[in-house]
Parts: sequence; C-alpha cells; structure tokens
Amino acid sequence: MEVGRQFLAKKALFSFLGGTFRIFDTSGALQFFVKQKAFKLKEELNVFADEGQTQKRLTIKARSWADFSSAYDVTDATDGTAVGACKREGLKSMFRDSWLVLGQGDAVIGKCEEDSMLMAMLRRMIFKNWLPQRFTVKDAGGTKLGSIRQRFNPFQLSYDVDFSGGNNSALDSRLGIALVVLLLAIEGRQG
Repeated sequence: MEVGRQFLAKKALFSFLGGTFRIFDTSGALQFFVKQKAFKLKEELNVFADEGQTQKRLTIKARSWADFSSAYDVTDATDGTAVGACKREGLKSMFRDSWLVLGQGDAVIGKCEEDSMLMAMLRRMIFKNWLPQRFTVKDAGGTKLGSIRQRFNPFQLSYDVDFSGGNNSALDSRLGIALVVLLLAIEGRQG
C-alpha cells in the first residue's frame, strides 16, 4: 500500500457514539476512512480506503485497555503483515503530547512530538481549542521527516500532514497514516 506524503485529515464535526475520520490527498480525494466504535475497552481502529468500508487497509489495535501509555500495533489488512506500532508516552504527554514510532521488535524508529512545552501548557491551561497543535515527526537520529499541524477551527479537529521531508524511506507510509489516525482518535479526545 503505497500512498502520497501530504494529506488533510479531518474528524467529523458531529459523530454519534464514536468518531469518524477522513484523510484526503492534496486534490481533495478521499484516501482513508475510519469509523471509531464507542465504548470499547480495548481500542481497535480499522482504516478503510472507502466510506462503504469495503476495502480495509490497516488495523490499529491497542495492546492494553488503558490508553494512557499504550502501544498500538499496526497491521496491513491486505496481507496481514505487522507494520510496526505507535506508543504514546503517557507521563510525558500530560504536559506535551509525545508518541514513539516503533518498528520490528519494538525498536524506536521515530518520534512525533508536540511543538514546545510552553505552547503545549498554554494550550492545556488557557487556550484549549483556540491554539492549534503542531507536531514534528523525526526519525530515531533526530532528522525531521514531517509535520502534522492542526488547522485553526475550534469546532472541528483537522490536521495538515506533510511527510515529504527528510528521508522518505525512513517512515513507512502506513505507520504515518496510523499515527495521524491515533492523533485524531486519542489526542482529539482532549479538546
């Protein structure tokens, strides 16, 4: 499953019992669709290529029922192969959202981190939905691979995603999509 490197990711404005996420390419064509089920103790997100949910592309499944510091395994649904995982750094994320991107054997191959501690604290304590989040994605060596920037809209969560920086082969595009879906699903609950 090879995909582009730039996207617009949106959480549906209104969703009854669970979230709905859409990821569009730069021309506005739908690339991925996720319908999050409500009231699941152990999170499982299925990523589809279509809104009819007929072409399953990825499965993102929590290893444990608590998402405070949980790892989420990413599996390619077309052939069943393990792609890697994304792990929320729970304690760190209380002050500044931080995710590890894990490869085979849970080796850290990258990191996604909210911009600055000061901005993160202002967001949490004062400005809430009025100060958009910004994330930088880097490989294990610290080279910038991309960015995920929240658009200013206090009513609908949406991100401009750009993974075209740095070494394009350093981040499997499927892990990039999984990371964006998790930001919409997990970090999106905080707003």
